[in-house]
Amino acid sequence: MQGHGQTQPVKPPPSTGVLVSLRVFFVVISVCSFGLLGWVLMLRLALVTRKSLDWGLLVATFSAEMLGFVLIGTEPGEEIHTTGAWTGLALLLGSLVPVISYYLAAEIRHFHALGYAYQAFAAHRPPAHAYGYPQPQPPYTAGTGPHTPVPRMAPIPGPPSATPTPAPPPQRPAPARIDQVRAELDELSDYLRKHEDGR
Repeated sequence: MQGHGQTQPVKPPPSTGVLVSLRVFFVVISVCSFGLLGWVLMLRLALVTRKSLDWGLLVATFSAEMLGFVLIGTEPGEEIHTTGAWTGLALLLGSLVPVISYYLAAEIRHFHALGYAYQAFAAHRPPAHAYGYPQPQPPYTAGTGPHTPVPRMAPIPGPPSATPTPAPPPQRPAPARIDQVRAELDELSDYLRKHEDGR
């Protein structure tokens, strides 16, 4: 028996409080390291969204920050005097604002879309049934289609002195299989009575 199969369940997104805490944590790490750990933001984003664009931006951010770190590290002395060291500092601090901005915008957009997808999945999810237990079936009439309930008729207004009689409840015809079983049981009962009388 081949069917359409089960739809893949959509995982609910983490709560808003958890997401905000993680965003603050990663932004603080990046700012407190003066941009040296900005690549951690991009790593988290690439792991969450799994988009090739985010993986490419992770590599670019990591390369720019390592280049800036190397340029500052080649400065002879404690203070920055050379153009290379100033360039390295500009790479570290200059990449900080765009990385944080992109990280926050992309992650918020991702989890917002994930929340909508989960709500849509939950709204259209079929009810779960236990395996092996009978499923509720719609009632069938003696015909071939499902039974549609007959609407109860309102009493017909009669003369003012007569009291209206309530409409009788609709009679559902018994399914054809029950009628057949009932007839077979009646035949069996008659057959057994005849044989008992013959003893």
